[in-house]
Amino acid sequence: MARMMAIEAAVHVLEKEGVSVCFGVPGAAINPFYAALQRNGRIGHVLARHVEGASHMAEGYTRAKAGNIGVCIGTSGPAGTDMITGLYSASADSIPILCITGQAPRARLHKEDFQAVDIPSIAKPVAKWAVTVLEPGQVPYAFQQAFHLMRSGRPGPVLLDLPIDVQMAEIEFDPDAYEPLPTYKPAATRAQVEKALSMLNAAERPLLVAGGGIINADASDRLVEFAEVAGLPVIPTLMAWGAIPDDHPLMAGMVGLQTAHRYGNAAMLASDFVLGIGNRWANRHTGSVDVYTKGRKFVHVDIEPTQIGRVFAPDLGIVSDAGAALDLFIEVAKEWKADGKLRDWSEWVKTCQVRKRSMLRKSDFANVPIKPQRVYQEMNSAFGEDVCYVSTIGLSQIAGAQFLHVYKPRHWINCGQAGPLGWTLPAALGVRVADPKRKIVALSGDYDFQFLIEELAVGAQFKLPYIHVLVNNSYLGLIRQAQRAFQMDFQVQLSFENINAPEIGVYGVDHVAVAEGLGCKAIRVTDPDNLQSAFAQAQAWMDEFQVPVVVEVILERVTNIAMGTEINNITEFEDVLDVPADEPELVRV
Repeated sequence: MARMMAIEAAVHVLEKEGVSVCFGVPGAAINPFYAALQRNGRIGHVLARHVEGASHMAEGYTRAKAGNIGVCIGTSGPAGTDMITGLYSASADSIPILCITGQAPRARLHKEDFQAVDIPSIAKPVAKWAVTVLEPGQVPYAFQQAFHLMRSGRPGPVLLDLPIDVQMAEIEFDPDAYEPLPTYKPAATRAQVEKALSMLNAAERPLLVAGGGIINADASDRLVEFAEVAGLPVIPTLMAWGAIPDDHPLMAGMVGLQTAHRYGNAAMLASDFVLGIGNRWANRHTGSVDVYTKGRKFVHVDIEPTQIGRVFAPDLGIVSDAGAALDLFIEVAKEWKADGKLRDWSEWVKTCQVRKRSMLRKSDFANVPIKPQRVYQEMNSAFGEDVCYVSTIGLSQIAGAQFLHVYKPRHWINCGQAGPLGWTLPAALGVRVADPKRKIVALSGDYDFQFLIEELAVGAQFKLPYIHVLVNNSYLGLIRQAQRAFQMDFQVQLSFENINAPEIGVYGVDHVAVAEGLGCKAIRVTDPDNLQSAFAQAQAWMDEFQVPVVVEVILERVTNIAMGTEINNITEFEDVLDVPADEPELVRV
């Protein structure tokens, strides 16, 4: 057996578990880990400017590619507390990331040592497991358990806290004998799937709601196959956008109070049966349970038993990994179809297709300052079907989801439940590290962009190019719109006259100057007719300099984006397009 420091064994485990890069910030209490990382020499590292930024980079890295697990590293005390937002975001969306913190020596833990904080107690509500490892011999096996937990059942994050003396203690460990633990994924039974299909067969207007669990299970191809075999219209949630291409005849639109299509909400309201796979009935998707469930039956398939019945009790619940369930749904549906037992919903599909072509929103605005809808229209034209969008919460994200198009899984990368501002920029860097060749376009409002703007320097330092579309109305736009219900516009304006940039008027922060100061390139657009040339220039600069390129678009100060209190009560603040429908399409099978 080989003798080595416990932390060297931990780095061996990371390598054996498939980790090839980490994101983090070194410090005194975690320096033994960094020394072991340097000696190993086979695991890369991206130095963040803020530990929260590193946690979101790890998230972006995980979300970009099936099988990835992002690793975030920090020292003791504030580094750990900085990670909490990343842990929360990852936990909320079932994203595995591993957060590693240094800690004061064991003998000093109860003595209020410098930067000593009980980080596991703080992290436990937002992690699958959070622990301070107190015995050196347990270190490699704590890491082994961490990966086992992150991959098993509902995926999620883990935090391992390592006292500095534990890291440096010598233990016996044989890297050659190490093997990752097998993961546990619950699987549906044939009897359950047959029961679900029997209920489906009794429906006249069924929908298949696809959730983020389908993305996590890398099962988008199986989702599309099942939908095509059965002839079912599909409603992706925001976390599953791209699991079925936007232009697929069975893609019936997104449903919700904000990030939704008019035709998607109409399809849900007209339906009488919903099969949800890998989703959690999030409130921005459903609105009130009474409206969402009225007049329809539900089957809910989810990997986590306690998710079933959490929001409302379905008529049938099935605990299963989304991929395992879809394998059986495909198998049984094919058999039933061959035997003539599967119902034909082609007329219902045609009705959904008519809505999709006719119930639209206007985007072709020529206004100056620019209306945001026009920006997304131009983005669709400029970036094509291979683009991967990265975004977080805000009017920019909501309007983007209403107007942009996504055609591939893991090409809409978004923090769903937590929605922390500042997430977009570091997450986009994590996506770039995961996939050096992907066409990446981040989308931010001005406040999201300003939260962790310093991480642009990371993109410059490590040559992580991508395009960041910054729609700037110098407002906390979503909060301002929400404040309308309280008849106020209070503490949400970001506008001021910048004495160093009088050319931008009241739009405050000179984002072009800041981006350039951080080593990146930037361009400002004030006329919608210049958007295409700006996007082309951004692509050229990105290719030439291999750094992030910011395209700042100066928007009109106030735009209210369509949203409402219920899926049957959406307020449209701008013109809608009720286009006469042509003959319905045929279902692609």
